[in-house]
Amino acid sequence: MLFDDAVAAYEQVRAIYDANIDYLRESMRRFVAGEEFTEHVRACYPFVRIHTDTVARADSRLSFGFVAGPGTYETTLTRPDLFASYYQQQFKLLLKNHGGSGQVQLEVGVSAQPIPIHFSFAEHDHIEGNMSAERRLLMRDVFDLPNLAAMDDGIANGTYETPPGEAQPLSLFTAPRVDYSLQRLRHYTGTAPLHFQKFVLFTNYQFYMDEFIKLGQQLMTQPLANGGGDGGGDEYIAFVEPGNLVTRRAGCAAQAGDALGAAPPRLPQMPAYHLIRADGSGISMVNIGVGPANAKTITDHIAVLRPHAWLMLGHCAGLRNTQQLGDYVLAHGYVREDHVLDEDLPLWVPIPPLAEVQVAIEAAVADVTQLTGHDLKRVMRTGTVASTDNRNWELLPQRTPERRFSQSRAVALDMESATIAANGFRFRVPYGTLLCVSDKPMHGEIKLPGMANQFYRDRVDQHLRIGIRAVELLRELGVDKLHSRKLRSFAEVAFQ
Repeated sequence: MLFDDAVAAYEQVRAIYDANIDYLRESMRRFVAGEEFTEHVRACYPFVRIHTDTVARADSRLSFGFVAGPGTYETTLTRPDLFASYYQQQFKLLLKNHGGSGQVQLEVGVSAQPIPIHFSFAEHDHIEGNMSAERRLLMRDVFDLPNLAAMDDGIANGTYETPPGEAQPLSLFTAPRVDYSLQRLRHYTGTAPLHFQKFVLFTNYQFYMDEFIKLGQQLMTQPLANGGGDGGGDEYIAFVEPGNLVTRRAGCAAQAGDALGAAPPRLPQMPAYHLIRADGSGISMVNIGVGPANAKTITDHIAVLRPHAWLMLGHCAGLRNTQQLGDYVLAHGYVREDHVLDEDLPLWVPIPPLAEVQVAIEAAVADVTQLTGHDLKRVMRTGTVASTDNRNWELLPQRTPERRFSQSRAVALDMESATIAANGFRFRVPYGTLLCVSDKPMHGEIKLPGMANQFYRDRVDQHLRIGIRAVELLRELGVDKLHSRKLRSFAEVAFQ
């Protein structure tokens, strides 16, 4: 069907998806009950397609919302309930930039891409666990299972080549790739994707999470001032913890589904907590733990939610003797020795600082510390951050790490920041890094228990408040300025 109205096109997407998901769920219910099927059960994702014959360039201040040139473009879509505002925004921009006087319309239909049965389960469905091993084995004869060949990152990596006669991609991620990541997010973070907000903070220490939890719980005890608005935390209406435990702001009514949350028997691998805003532009914070593998894993999956920005707040080793414990490092360049993205993003690709994010972080440091000028520069250094996959780099012989770090002009070393920034670059998600010096191993200052405890008490709360303030400044700046052309390639997909 053809549409020149974005809302109507979205409603058709939702109707197709809901009908096909209902069909799969009902078929699965019958299969679990023991019914024998003589034919394969299949339902497919909806698609949206646009065709344009003109080479005229879209007149848009945005870096997205238009196709690169004449041709046919399409993508499969999933979870229209979760992506309602996102899909409608993309549809509206396509019609605005290419529709003209009804010359270009959106085509919505049923694709040939099957919905894997595992991706059809509702949030709290666990019906597969009720089957015997033999019955589970028969599932592949009746239903479509996830196919990794349909969900690689070739589009995002810039390596995808459209086969002759097929439509060009309209978005970075296909529907199966999105569904795969939504399932992984539940597993790794212990919270449903619907709770994730558009601004994400990452950390590599639980101390930061403890402060975030304390802040979130305190905010929920305070009634909204003047009905809620920017500033002072009055915009946050709920706080969500692993297990989908929802605490509503004092005076805010409970919502359907809140009671389904339950504390997990143990924390997930990368627990996430969410300060919720009604418009979804709140803050999600994730403890990614230590190491670049976790950093890549979680950003691979959060990227499908199309956040407005993600920031790394963590500890680092200070590499300069002039630094003091507790000083901040604002990364403006990265040495990538993490290796986890080498196959997806070649090392020769520069990971540039993003001016809007850099300015917001520096302003946040000034706001929270109340320092300016030379005093601000004394506690915060802007420079290159090196990230390594070798936690014991200090033990390598012949001082080879020190020589490389010196040649790169690095001022700090950690294990995650370059990965988070590089994946932000790869997935067109604005990124930034503010680290805090917790030790100086090259200068004989290693963390000792008593010293570390004092450091954590003195700096963690302030560092977290700086991160939250930076998010507030980025939100005030406007997301249109965040999603700039700096992260877009030559022939970019239309979807943000």
